[in-house]
Amino acid sequence: MGALLIRDLRLAFRAGGGFGLGLAFFLIVLMLVPFGIGPESGLLGRIAPGFLWIAALLATLLSLDRIFQLDYEDGTLDLLATSPLPLESIVLAKSIAHWLTTGLPLSLAAPLLGLLLNLPLQTLPMLAASLLIGTPALSLLGAFGAALTVGLRRGGLLLSLLVLPLYIPTLILGARVVVQTASGLEANTPLVFLSALSLFTLALIPFAAAAALRVNLR
Repeated sequence: MGALLIRDLRLAFRAGGGFGLGLAFFLIVLMLVPFGIGPESGLLGRIAPGFLWIAALLATLLSLDRIFQLDYEDGTLDLLATSPLPLESIVLAKSIAHWLTTGLPLSLAAPLLGLLLNLPLQTLPMLAASLLIGTPALSLLGAFGAALTVGLRRGGLLLSLLVLPLYIPTLILGARVVVQTASGLEANTPLVFLSALSLFTLALIPFAAAAALRVNLR
């Protein structure tokens, strides 16, 4: 499993491997917000929590089709499916690689962009924490959608349509953590629910995605 994780990370860091694509999209979208909304700092501060999470969600979508599709096209996925490594471990390794190259950079960059959107300083640690806790769920749910659509021609749009409804609870809870912190309220409750959601996907999604892959690889 460790070798597969390192392989996927190396492929992601190669030219054209997709690393940085989601982060670049995240940066560009959030830098354009002040131009579209206007210079009113109060308005920017009010919309920032939700918009930061929406931008992170959309940035995550950009690279979901790379989780399995490239390996499916060159036959690597068939070899992995017949290896001694369980498919559940393969799904988990690929989900971790996706998070390390997408969710983790977004989480680290978000506080700086929160300053650009006039978020209060005290909310920035909670913003980073909510993204660090919530983005693994986005990668895992995305892996499930990628497993369902692997092998389909032009499956990228279908993949987005499948996973977007699944992302809504994570989006609501993640944004709520930042909103309550910015309002001076206690944010432990949505943070606990967000953590529980990520742990639930960690426990369930590798098995569901592996079952979908077995069906599609027959």
